[in-house]
Amino acid sequence: MAIESGDTVSLEYIGRLPDGEIFDTSREAVADEAGIASEQPDREFAPLTVEMGAEQIIPGLEDALYDMTVGETDTVTIPPEKAYGEPTDEQIIEHDREEFDDMLQGQSPSEGMQVQTQQGQIGTIIALDDDVVEIDFNHELAGETLEFEVEILEIE
Repeated sequence: MAIESGDTVSLEYIGRLPDGEIFDTSREAVADEAGIASEQPDREFAPLTVEMGAEQIIPGLEDALYDMTVGETDTVTIPPEKAYGEPTDEQIIEHDREEFDDMLQGQSPSEGMQVQTQQGQIGTIIALDDDVVEIDFNHELAGETLEFEVEILEIE
């Protein structure tokens, strides 16, 4: 049975950048070897289950899964426009330094520090001075071509 829209699919995956660096995986042994497990000690590495057509994963990966079958493996390359897009200046915001310091409740901002909005969006401080804090809310993988090695475990 080939994967179709509406199916629930369980899969194992390894995500790599063009230089071979592993940025994500469902496989615990791979996560240990790549150092991902130590960076995310509370994470459980297990097969990913997604509903096809529900936009739960990046579009390029979802497109690549259609027509695959249980037991099938494939390696797919996904360009930025089918992954996290290209970085844009619109995703870089400036915030008043005094207001920003108040929001941090005594914590000192620094370049490279990650912050999270009330809506859950994560950004990185890229510049700050006495008046302004610049935060980049582009996804960390924006602009990257991604490679995924996938294995289909189950289709419901």
